[in-house]
Amino acid sequence: MTSPKPREIFIQGITRDGRTFRPSDWAERLAGVMSCFRPGGVQSGRSAHIGYSPYCVPTVVGGVKCVVVNEAIRQIEPMAWDFVMNFARDNDLQMVEACLIPDKPGA
Repeated sequence: MTSPKPREIFIQGITRDGRTFRPSDWAERLAGVMSCFRPGGVQSGRSAHIGYSPYCVPTVVGGVKCVVVNEAIRQIEPMAWDFVMNFARDNDLQMVEACLIPDKPGA
């Protein structure tokens, strides 16, 4: 029996009343705060580099800034999951469960 694939939650940069969320770099800031949550934990030394966690990635979907949060982070650090979900709720941002499909190579 296989375990179900973790859900992906899209936090959209649009409030429930349809306003664009500000500041304009909110997605990058939120993903930056979450960047230390990676498979294998925090890395240091030469292999450490600036980048986003695969569990919390900023993106643009249909012209709307979003952060894709993988529910797997909930098992790694429940407080990080709560932080991200509370950020969305506190700022009245729209959230959708979906699946991020990577772009085709060369597209």
